[in-house]
Amino acid sequence: MRILLLEDQLQQAQYTIKALQEGGHTVDHAAEGRTGLFMATTEKYDALVLDRMLPLVDGLTILRTLRASEIHTPVLMLSALGEPEDRVDGLRAGADDYLAKPFHSAELLARLEVITRRIPSSNNANNANLQVADLELDRLARTVRRDGKLIDLQPREYQLLEYLMRHAGQVVTRTMLLEGVWNYHFDPNTNVIDVHISKLRAKIDAAGQKPLLHTVRGAGYRMAEL
Repeated sequence: MRILLLEDQLQQAQYTIKALQEGGHTVDHAAEGRTGLFMATTEKYDALVLDRMLPLVDGLTILRTLRASEIHTPVLMLSALGEPEDRVDGLRAGADDYLAKPFHSAELLARLEVITRRIPSSNNANNANLQVADLELDRLARTVRRDGKLIDLQPREYQLLEYLMRHAGQVVTRTMLLEGVWNYHFDPNTNVIDVHISKLRAKIDAAGQKPLLHTVRGAGYRMAEL
């Protein structure tokens, strides 16, 4: 899934991003509320992980703004405020679940699975399945098939494929992949993308099959049936 994390504490953000990525999710991050609200209202996400106490615009205000705007993206609120009345405030503001800090990463992932499964937002409904030619990715079941045959992908390979398929037909640059899949906002000067693209291509474009993952020389990659 594509998840937006709104968290201002750097260490907490790094921990949460790592947990979500290890769970196979793609993560965008905003460190303050104003930017996060803009991203939540202009981009499509499968879920938001929202810290309650954010600078510039607090979490409860963000929640109320989203719901008043008829944006029903599932929201899991995180907070150091874990008293019953705090939880009630969060849920009444529009959160689908509320998790007090500190938390275990396994519980975070489990709760996200639950709220995205039980709340069929239009965003999820429209994007639950991605397809390019005979390649299909089921985002809810987290399965990939080509010509009906199941393909076994490692978590990072799955994230990479999901990102490419969400941008099917478009040129995806290396910078886009570093930010969207690895959450790097700098060039690590490694061949990490080349290695993963090579592994992914070997799995989805097997011998005898029409290639779907193309290298665009000097630009990046494109997922398309040409």
